Amino acid sequence: MATVLPPPSKRQKAAIAERSREQQDIDGIPDNLGSIRVHFYDQSSGLATGAPVSIPVADASVKNLELLLNTLQGNDASERIPYRFTYRPDLQDAQTAEAPLDITSDLYHALLKPGFKTTEDSISLQYTPQAVFRVRAVSRCSAAVAGHGEAILATQFSPKSSSKMVSGSGDSTARIWDCDTGTPLQTLKGHTSWVLAVSWSPDDSTIATGSMDNTVRLWDAETGDPLGNPMKGHMKWVSSLAWEPYHLQQPGKPRLASASKDATVRIWDTISKRIEIVLSGHKGSVSCVKWGGVGHIYTASHDKSVKVWNSKDGTLVHTLSSHAHWVNHLALSTDFVLRTAYHGHTGKIPDPQDGKRAKAKERFVKAATVNGSIVERLVTASDDFTMYLWEPSTSTKPLARLLGHQKQVNHVTFSPDGLFIASAGFDNHVKIWNARDGKFIATLRGHVAPVYQCAFSPDSRLLVSGSKDTTLKVWDIRSGKLSMDLPGHKDEVYAVDWSPDGHKVGSGGKDKAIRIWRH
Repeated sequence: MATVLPPPSKRQKAAIAERSREQQDIDGIPDNLGSIRVHFYDQSSGLATGAPVSIPVADASVKNLELLLNTLQGNDASERIPYRFTYRPDLQDAQTAEAPLDITSDLYHALLKPGFKTTEDSISLQYTPQAVFRVRAVSRCSAAVAGHGEAILATQFSPKSSSKMVSGSGDSTARIWDCDTGTPLQTLKGHTSWVLAVSWSPDDSTIATGSMDNTVRLWDAETGDPLGNPMKGHMKWVSSLAWEPYHLQQPGKPRLASASKDATVRIWDTISKRIEIVLSGHKGSVSCVKWGGVGHIYTASHDKSVKVWNSKDGTLVHTLSSHAHWVNHLALSTDFVLRTAYHGHTGKIPDPQDGKRAKAKERFVKAATVNGSIVERLVTASDDFTMYLWEPSTSTKPLARLLGHQKQVNHVTFSPDGLFIASAGFDNHVKIWNARDGKFIATLRGHVAPVYQCAFSPDSRLLVSGSKDTTLKVWDIRSGKLSMDLPGHKDEVYAVDWSPDGHKVGSGGKDKAIRIWRH
């Protein structure tokens, strides 16, 4: 039997109370520090906003800085934008030109107390707008839909809205679900083995499925009819699919990349169903493929390397090799905008083809611009328990090595605003990292079995994770705390996705039922 400690005596209680009182006093901001000069800079353009402003240190909290900046920009109370502030050390002083610091609570605790700055100095703060809309945490299961005959291996919402979702299963079918009514719409029959990957085209018209029968098939997203014959060419099963970003497509001729266990990636012309390019160079199974917005294709493989290819002619641009074991998954900082193309959170869709392409391009450029230049970052997760953060456009060396997981890292994803990275591992933990410099932020503990997949909400404030322990959990990114626990599945949860408009979460797993969660 475990030893039970006796309750604290009166004297111990008094000592504990005294100690906690002292700690609270230390955490407060001294009120005799006077004021400090602050100058705001836009992080994407690097331009200054207004003149330097003098503010009392006691009032220099993030909330007040936000109010002040909105006032300087002339936004009225109804259209206030939430901002995130970072302090960038002065670049002319080479010793202090380190990674930027996030201001989480107030200027005193972030800069003055640690001694980075004094009240005599003028502080330059960079600001980035956070999502204007707010996604509410999903809290209930609105539908549990049976239909598949085997475990569900992949799920994805339509880029347009949360009312449709596609799932791929071990019963060799994929199904389209109506998430508003919780009913199956179409069954996509044709594959002869497990459907391992499903991917919805950015323009919402086509669904691609990759299977263990070595083929890729295309389906009409409205009617569920097969579009032509299966695309044959791979010698082993297809593990991952990626559509060409909408703003790079030739009008009326979208392309699709498929990665396979046969160590190749094939690029298909989806209209003629022919192979355009074969990317061969990996020595092991290709576990993941992503098509970037600047004309590169990124592939991760079990040969421990990540390769970057030119999507126009299929030539190899870089080989990124730092991992010591299989690379399981990779994510791009622009994944979210590439997936949703011209579908914004407002639901307005531009009319002509050119308008759609311009809107998709504009959204991509806005999401990828950091300090005035377009940057596409890449993070890779591996069985060597580590992750690496890369910026392939500038260097073949990793920007950072992300250490902390105790077991294999299975899944990794960037937040839609490109500021955070979330990783899910077999050590039962989800970890949050800073996407700019790869610094560790928090561990989200709560799952009691390996975590298979995680997905950010479109406003980047929440994260949902699905695990072998049969639950989904929704986490608050800012506090690192559990926001909602969602039990309901009867067995392991393999796949989870948050809809791009933020209203619903869809999940599937070993219990063969799709579950749709909403607020």
